[in-house]
Amino acid sequence: MARVEDYALIGDLHTAALVSTEGSIDWLCLPHFDSPACFAALLDTRDAGHWLLSPVEGGTCTRRAYVEDTLVLETEWVTASGTVRVIDFMPIRHKAPDVVRIVVGVSGAVQMRSELRLRFDYGRVVPWVRHDADEMRAIAGPDAVRLCSPVTSAGKDWATVADFTVNAGDRVPFVLTWSLSHERQPIRIDAEEALAATTTFWTDWSGKGADAEGPYREPIKRSLLTLKALTYQPTGAIVAAATTSLPERIGGSRNWDYRYCWLRDSTYTLQALLAAGYLAEAKAWREWLLRSIAGDPSTLQIMYSIDGTRRLPEAELPWLAGYENSSPVRTGNQASGQLQLDVWGETLDSLNLAREAGIHTSADAWAIQVALMEHLEGEWQEPDNGLWEVRGDRRHFTHSKVMAWVAADRMSRAVADHHLEGPGKRWEALRDEIRADVLAHGYDSEHNTFTQSYDSKVLDASLLMIPRVGFLPGTDPRVKGTIAAIQNGLTQDGLVLRYQTSEADDGLPGHEGVFLACSFWLVDALHGAGERKQATTLFERLLTLRNDVGLLSEEWDPHAKRQLGNTPQAFSHFALVTSAFQLHSGRAHRSDQPLTKTTDGGM
Repeated sequence: MARVEDYALIGDLHTAALVSTEGSIDWLCLPHFDSPACFAALLDTRDAGHWLLSPVEGGTCTRRAYVEDTLVLETEWVTASGTVRVIDFMPIRHKAPDVVRIVVGVSGAVQMRSELRLRFDYGRVVPWVRHDADEMRAIAGPDAVRLCSPVTSAGKDWATVADFTVNAGDRVPFVLTWSLSHERQPIRIDAEEALAATTTFWTDWSGKGADAEGPYREPIKRSLLTLKALTYQPTGAIVAAATTSLPERIGGSRNWDYRYCWLRDSTYTLQALLAAGYLAEAKAWREWLLRSIAGDPSTLQIMYSIDGTRRLPEAELPWLAGYENSSPVRTGNQASGQLQLDVWGETLDSLNLAREAGIHTSADAWAIQVALMEHLEGEWQEPDNGLWEVRGDRRHFTHSKVMAWVAADRMSRAVADHHLEGPGKRWEALRDEIRADVLAHGYDSEHNTFTQSYDSKVLDASLLMIPRVGFLPGTDPRVKGTIAAIQNGLTQDGLVLRYQTSEADDGLPGHEGVFLACSFWLVDALHGAGERKQATTLFERLLTLRNDVGLLSEEWDPHAKRQLGNTPQAFSHFALVTSAFQLHSGRAHRSDQPLTKTTDGGM
């Protein structure tokens, strides 16, 4: 089975596919990110669905790369008989989703094989397949797929197989199209025209961003392209990752579905998009956020679906063995029903950031924010499940209290600075009350560090956010002490763990890798504390953990030297972008401040 870092991403702003270094598409959900997968080999064997397109002799490619600032992937094999290239992409969707693969003969003559094994409903449903002269049609229930190519294919071993030879100068297209089985089949697309249009789209989009010139231009651009690829264009939502159930520990059971949108990501999302000059995307994200959270403030969730749906029931898929036998495979996410008080703060922080960036605040949007704040006033003293969605007993998490302070701070300042209507003085008093409470119960004066929860000794990476949200300056001795404590007690090989995991936290055995976003938080904290050299060294080390096409998953295993968790992880890439812009500018930034002046970008 391919490693997590062996996969590249292609997508059409509705869904995404993962392509391995062996030329196999092992993950694809159609028609949307959170739809059932038709290729699920990522979480089992090839019998769960995949599409291999490679030289007959097989093996890992010689090289691969995206075409400049696009999401068009080129994979190349140098064989004994010649060199061949496969171009993979998904055209930006108009009506139907397409996956296009073009085999290009570079030199010599190379024998190729296409092996398409469709399995709907996460590998469980084998479709009825019919082969005609230049196309294959598969149907099962609501799903219909058509494969068009000048190469003749045939059924073999419950797969659609085509063997052919590509000579120098040849270009052999394959176009796979999904549709609803009860509707008329979509019009065929021309592969070469689609390639030109897709390349132009991504090149134009990347060119509309803010100037990212400097030593980190390439990782910034690639991260932004990845984040755009994780965007659901109809609503502006951005999924946390393209996958579900990739484990936080190989063989473990901390395997979650990340094909949803977390409110905790919202401030990072907006700050990264605004810093990069993508005001249209930032506006679309804010509008998705406002639609999703509208309603009774007591029912605010930590996550929503790409269209704002609230119910995300968690289920297990026992017919899938899991990635490297890491079971169970899950869909949905039980954590959507947890109480995480920090979400109120993160939501109000992000909406404040939008306001500071000049994005208009409507009367309805402000009314929603006031309702959220009024609810939090009565709830902030309650224990909760915390940022990390701990499935054990609720606690008084320090980070949750700090984010309640953020909510009161941002709302009181909105009244004072933007002359919006609300009880600003009351919120100022609440802000001061929460601050005193955190300093009294969330700070360990004996060890000069903030702690994970009140009156405990446990460390937590979320404490690195204290200067970022403006609760204390980065140079405050208590912040510096917390940084030092985390470096000494919550790192592996210099990289940051989320917290000290235990079975009591979620009832699940085993430990996880280092959380990549947390290591970027350490970059920011060090930078804000005046340790620029340390911050730069750590940041540049984190860049080396990206795979060959610049992607980061959720976690890193410092012992096995491999990526872990769902991929590509939006939180990792957002954190990379904000850290890079801070290092470019030489200034530390808070979450209530746009990183750069914004210009209108297009979506």
